[in-house]
Amino acid sequence: MTQDHCSAMLDGDRLVLENRCIRREFDWNGGHLVSRSLIDRRTGRVWTLAADKPDCALPDQSDEPADGTLEVTDRPATAAEPGHLQVDCTVRLADLWIRRRFRIYPDCPAIACDFYLRGRAAGQWTLADVDAAGLTNIEDRQAAREGRVRATVMERLATGDRHLKLTAVQFFDVTDRRNNLVAARTILPYRQETRLTGNLLLISNVLEADRGLFVLKEAPCSDVQLAHPGCDFVAITGEVRVVGLGVTPADVLADEWTRCYGVVTGVAAGDEYSLLTALKQYQANLRVAQPGRDHSIMLNTWGDRSATDKIGEAFCIAELDAGSRLGVTHFQIDDGWQMGEAYTPPGGALRPQVAGRSDPGYDSRQFWQINPERFPDGFAPVAEHARKVGIELCLWTAPGTVDSYARWRDDADMMIEVHRRYGIRTFKIDGVQIPDKQADRNFRAMLDRVMAATDGEAVFNLDATAGRRFGYHYLTHYGNIFLENRYTDWGNYYPHWTLRNLWTLSRYVPTQGLQIEFLNRWRNAGKYPANDPLAPGRVPFDYCFAITMMAQPLAWFEATGLPAEAFEIAGLIHTYREHQERMHAGMVFPIGAEPDGTRWTGFQSVRDDGGYILVLREYNQQETAQLGLWGLAGRRIRCKMVAGSGGDFIGSMQVPDDGRVEFRVAGPHGFALYEYLLV
Repeated sequence: MTQDHCSAMLDGDRLVLENRCIRREFDWNGGHLVSRSLIDRRTGRVWTLAADKPDCALPDQSDEPADGTLEVTDRPATAAEPGHLQVDCTVRLADLWIRRRFRIYPDCPAIACDFYLRGRAAGQWTLADVDAAGLTNIEDRQAAREGRVRATVMERLATGDRHLKLTAVQFFDVTDRRNNLVAARTILPYRQETRLTGNLLLISNVLEADRGLFVLKEAPCSDVQLAHPGCDFVAITGEVRVVGLGVTPADVLADEWTRCYGVVTGVAAGDEYSLLTALKQYQANLRVAQPGRDHSIMLNTWGDRSATDKIGEAFCIAELDAGSRLGVTHFQIDDGWQMGEAYTPPGGALRPQVAGRSDPGYDSRQFWQINPERFPDGFAPVAEHARKVGIELCLWTAPGTVDSYARWRDDADMMIEVHRRYGIRTFKIDGVQIPDKQADRNFRAMLDRVMAATDGEAVFNLDATAGRRFGYHYLTHYGNIFLENRYTDWGNYYPHWTLRNLWTLSRYVPTQGLQIEFLNRWRNAGKYPANDPLAPGRVPFDYCFAITMMAQPLAWFEATGLPAEAFEIAGLIHTYREHQERMHAGMVFPIGAEPDGTRWTGFQSVRDDGGYILVLREYNQQETAQLGLWGLAGRRIRCKMVAGSGGDFIGSMQVPDDGRVEFRVAGPHGFALYEYLLV
């Protein structure tokens, strides 16, 4: 069966999945698949795979397949999901059923695989700690087996190559407590198993530069995954395995499919740019980006720390007016609009007769009733004023956590009702805690219920600031990620810290899916050292905004509390809005040096026909800098400045063969945004 050059064919014992970019072949093996080759159809390069056992393996589980079936479904595009071919390979191993659901997107150099389990598992899927110092010399096969990882295996790539280089990239959320969000480790595999931790593995053959693979584990960050086996990848000479399905045998239900973590395998040349481009091409297929819905400049007042005190009809209408002057596109009512207390106030108690979100008596209908003292006529006057000033109204919520989100239907129905009555479709989801697989299952069901009821129009801002949540590669197709809380009140907002987090993530994570904050730089100047040149009060407001432009800008303040001079950036914001969709249509890469407050740095958005370059001069006295650009070495481009204080380029220019271009930006904490076209 085919869709837009995507196909799945079973011929005898050979299963072939392919599109115009990638071809993957398996031995059918009764439905218990064994990989045989990966082919980059754009270059013809082949990875021959020679595993002696199936790709998927579960400790103590039989490998004898039975009742294997293949089902191919054409999934047309929806308001949120791109069209693709869905291929279900289902097999029974003793009393356990395994379903591998492949997703094949047109013109994408990667194939995704989601895992589902049903039935009864044998044995235990656990990993015992290994004392590396206690392992003996590898003199025989028995000794070589010592210390092997015991874990569920999702993917097995038995390339046989002796000269691979592997880079594992680990990600960190819980951003209230962490400010270093990416760590990479590069190894050369050896005969003893090497355990690697992270969501992403980049694989290249050091002798063949045009042959590379990437493997993405679609799961939360490693240190908060469920049933994590202590690593995500296991490598030996000639073979790589992806481990950790995110479930234990006790999580598998007898008569209902349990969705596990997934894995994506893609092909590219072995250089970094090619591998990251292939990764980003896959990520671009996870969600349809619609104008007006998925491109925003959101105003949320929580960043000024008034908490729930000011929330009410008059305040929200005043914020809409101020936000309109500034140029924002979305306004989000945060905590305080509802009858229940989402968080117990210091020294206080929950409002009488309204049980808390984790209380056994939690009742969504009471808890999420609109507070009549603050909004006497519900949200109707605020929604009407939002329409009048051309701003989309959005809402904050924090679903009830009691019994692993057992009341998920009621929480979903509250959001559906708000959407029906007031047209609200964007919801920040906060206060999340996923302690077990049942919570994961119920939380996803809640989101799916809202998506279905809104015909795919809902957008969820999934908060990544605390708790056991979802990271950067799990549930991302539901909307975007609220990355971090930063406050001048506590002195933990520095523009260059925010910039650094975005810059380091941008190599591997689509920046278009990250909400990145800019704050009221005039507040709390006394909370910072008077001689600190990197303090927010010393950084121009337009630069604070410019940092966010390759992402989804988040105005993390009360617009009514801004001084008059703050509104001078309205022109910049309106200019940005003219370019935002085209900018976000590209693949965003970091350029320049890693930000530390004193460097020349920035981003490049790459499209087939051109793109954008954002140059950021941090606090330094260097008038010019040469920055390497992605994919433009030796190319001729026509470049014009869109915003900022950089030197303009007149006519077309030839990019040097080393890809480095000299830029000039006036003064420290300056920026320049350029649009370029390939000539």
